[in-house]
Amino acid sequence: MKDWTAVCSLDELPRLGARRVARARGMPVALFRTGDDRVFALLDRCPHKGGPLSQGIVYGDGVACPLHNQTISLADGHARAPDEGCTPTFACKLEDGRVWLDAEELAAKALDLQAPVAGPCAKAQA
Repeated sequence: MKDWTAVCSLDELPRLGARRVARARGMPVALFRTGDDRVFALLDRCPHKGGPLSQGIVYGDGVACPLHNQTISLADGHARAPDEGCTPTFACKLEDGRVWLDAEELAAKALDLQAPVAGPCAKAQA
């Protein structure tokens, strides 16, 4: 049986928009709300160049990465052809107007993935 954590109300998640959920460890999780009020959760990281998916444009059941317009399926985290790659998904549910995430996944999933480093500091780390 899953242990669920309430993260926000549906009203706090803009229709055709997103918000970030910070975690104690690891990169944030991005919550997405579709035009028909379905809710999805992905790691807030595009598989292409690490762009913040929470800042992308939501349409249908996908999100376009704000960096290079790569489209990611909200249902399974896979890039749509001709693009390639996948970002981790997180179990979520909508119940009584609240958005819930699987507490175990929130605490332990995808902790090994790093946020991209851009700009002048990227050269210093290379």
